[in-house]
Amino acid sequence: MKKAVIFDLDGTLLYTLEDLCSAVNAALALRNLPPRSLEEVRRFVGNGVRNLMRRALPAGTAEAEIDAALADFKRYYATHIRDATVPYDGIPELLTALRKRGIKVGVLSNKIDSAAQELIHSFFPGKVDVIFGEHKDIPRKPDPASCKLVMQQLGVKPEEVLYVGDSGTDMQTAKNAALTAVGVTWGFRNREELVQYGADCLVDTPKQILLLLE
Repeated sequence: MKKAVIFDLDGTLLYTLEDLCSAVNAALALRNLPPRSLEEVRRFVGNGVRNLMRRALPAGTAEAEIDAALADFKRYYATHIRDATVPYDGIPELLTALRKRGIKVGVLSNKIDSAAQELIHSFFPGKVDVIFGEHKDIPRKPDPASCKLVMQQLGVKPEEVLYVGDSGTDMQTAKNAALTAVGVTWGFRNREELVQYGADCLVDTPKQILLLLE
């Protein structure tokens, strides 16, 4: 019997791609660089915003310039974080159903922690027990350290947890933390990547997650 579900955020609970792309392109425009497409940004996300900007900038860009572009990204994103971001169909209903069943809910993201907090509180108030974004001194996913901290705060053991995400990084995170890895097919990556990185099962709709709790 599962007692908790830990979700990834971008591409799993929320469609955030357009706002991330806009922030990337705002930073690029300040440098007179051509914009990146949605599909390019889709491939770049998942390992933290610094890596997102590193991938969006020309190969060989100096570290100091990556830092400067990241600062511009953050400034733009902070004021445009919800321009086009929406929950995926069925996610609010899923979180309500989990709450009714007494299942604890965590969100673990490589997104900037303040952004993760704002989005969850805006879109899912009262439906998430623990929100954990990127922290300076804690390794990002797929390192299991942050996942273990979330489990500790939720008060659950690995065998009691489903980990739900849309990327290979998420599947690796689940495996590294000894959790059941559930890959969602509506996110930013394809089924092949999820299987390649160790998904225990795939779901095509949020409602199917409820069937995995027993």
